[in-house]
Amino acid sequence: MNGSEIFGAWVAVFLTLGIFSYLYKDNPFYKIAEHVFVGVSAGYWMAMAFWTQVQPNLFGRLWPTPEGEISGFMLKAWYGIYNFFGFILPSVFPNGGIDKGHGHDPHFIYLLPFALGILMLLSVSSKWSWMARLGIAYTVGMAAGLRAYAFLNSNVLGQIKGTAVSFVDMPLFSLTGVSVFNNLIILVGTITGLLYFYFSKEHKGAFGKVTRVGIYFLMVSFGASFGFAVMGRISLLIGRFTDLISYGSETYHYASIWVLVLMIVLLTVWTIKGDKKATG
Repeated sequence: MNGSEIFGAWVAVFLTLGIFSYLYKDNPFYKIAEHVFVGVSAGYWMAMAFWTQVQPNLFGRLWPTPEGEISGFMLKAWYGIYNFFGFILPSVFPNGGIDKGHGHDPHFIYLLPFALGILMLLSVSSKWSWMARLGIAYTVGMAAGLRAYAFLNSNVLGQIKGTAVSFVDMPLFSLTGVSVFNNLIILVGTITGLLYFYFSKEHKGAFGKVTRVGIYFLMVSFGASFGFAVMGRISLLIGRFTDLISYGSETYHYASIWVLVLMIVLLTVWTIKGDKKATG
């Protein structure tokens, strides 16, 4: 076990116990862990987006590796800009162009998203931040249009198609596969669930009994979704406890125990000082 692995274990223990310390109340350890998590996540995804999207798909199309010698004043000037960027950031703009399989000719249409990206970066300036709205508006509108089609296809058409069940050429009962019994449950649940949201008629009498069946189906559905979410969180919690137990061994110099004791002592001192300041 080398020093970096042991140091990483101590950091992991501190961040895990820092998050758990919120069960006591909001405190400096929780704030440190929260800020580190947000900062590291933002930095990680920003780096991933740059090296998997911006650099290969944007810069790779604007300045692809030319085929043969560059000719023409415009292309020489265009790649002169690239060489200037390459002098400043050689890892992003390697010598000779970016070869990501986008051909050998520049795609100047990609100057539009490049300009919109530059406008979005202007949000850090109080004077020019209004220009960032152009890029944000385009991104939100484009994403909404693309997501609307996917949402309609999966959450509307897919649901309707899933409720169009058949009752022929299948076994009468099956726990895991398609059967008449399972399709009957889908049919009854769909119809009674839809009738529950029919508010043009008062839910009384026979109609009220049918809509009550729909409520039962909705309760089972919501309960199953909630239970699935809880199971996922419990699985994450078990993983953290497993790591804490592992890091509390002699191999990691009892990191979990030492960090836990130190955190309890400092939280006690912090609480006592806070109480004295409140009463004083």
